[in-house]
Amino acid sequence: MRVLVTGSAGFIGYHLSRRLLDEGHAVTGLDAFSDYYDVGLKRARHADLEADPAFEAVEGRLESPGLLRDLLARIRPDIVVHLAAQAGVRYSLENPQAYADSNLIGSFNLLEAVRAHPVRHLLLASTSSAYGGNTALPFRETDRAVSPLTFYAASKLAMEAMAHSYSHLFAIPTTAFRFFTVYGPWGRPDMALFLFTRKILAGEPIEVFAGGAAERDFTYIDDLVDAIRRLADAPPSAPGAGGPVGPFDTLSSSAPYRLVNIGGGRPVRLDAMIDALERALGCRAQRILKPLPPGDVARTEASTELLQALVGHVPETPIETGIPAFVAWYRSYYGA
Repeated sequence: MRVLVTGSAGFIGYHLSRRLLDEGHAVTGLDAFSDYYDVGLKRARHADLEADPAFEAVEGRLESPGLLRDLLARIRPDIVVHLAAQAGVRYSLENPQAYADSNLIGSFNLLEAVRAHPVRHLLLASTSSAYGGNTALPFRETDRAVSPLTFYAASKLAMEAMAHSYSHLFAIPTTAFRFFTVYGPWGRPDMALFLFTRKILAGEPIEVFAGGAAERDFTYIDDLVDAIRRLADAPPSAPGAGGPVGPFDTLSSSAPYRLVNIGGGRPVRLDAMIDALERALGCRAQRILKPLPPGDVARTEASTELLQALVGHVPETPIETGIPAFVAWYRSYYGA
């Protein structure tokens, strides 16, 4: 296949591109190399991909007029995986304009490009933050999600809605997936595991929200990429061409569109994650207990029924395996 991956220098985009290249596919990776976090880390990810002759790197911003339309016209991808976005829950409180530019205008530009140059399957990255103020657990894809707690979550919900409308109007097979706290080697420096590792090794205290009682459905990067890869081969059927796989399916009745959680459904307390990190590092953390910041939720947990039904597998790597793998990469990369 020929695949376009947006956000290919990002954490997830890098790993997905690496997987596709290893399978023998041709990958075009688009990234803006924004300075939201360490650009050097993004460059290092891309440098690894560019060592493969089947990878083409393109630098540019989603919101640049005409860029995506021209790119799709040139490479004619079979599949597009849209991972580029302005990420981060808390940063959206400081700089909401970045989310409007990338997540709204950028995603609109991609939809217009796919409208002009149809693909076999369009896959879009959303977030568990879209469930917002929902209190029923686990979070099911069939739950109403109408109470986003941050502009980041609102921008992702808007992207889902825009994608459904384009799927309906222009018969674009589309799968949107909601991620649950992804971690692993080459991870994002703004995420808790990365921050905690850096501070613990530096002898600095870490801030532990909700007294360590907050719970997250941690998803190891290899599991996430495997789920995306399997979903790529399972585009939603057109209305009337195939029924839902069960009462939990989100297959639209008016479009070849589906929404899928990617998570393991096994939440872990924050203090248990820190305990596992301490064991992997061989040193203790100085913990400062703090209340949950605005926009955060106390617990996330993915319903896994739909993912299991569609691809026959759900994320299962425990933190006892995933965290040491991250620490080994961190020590190697930073010489720590």
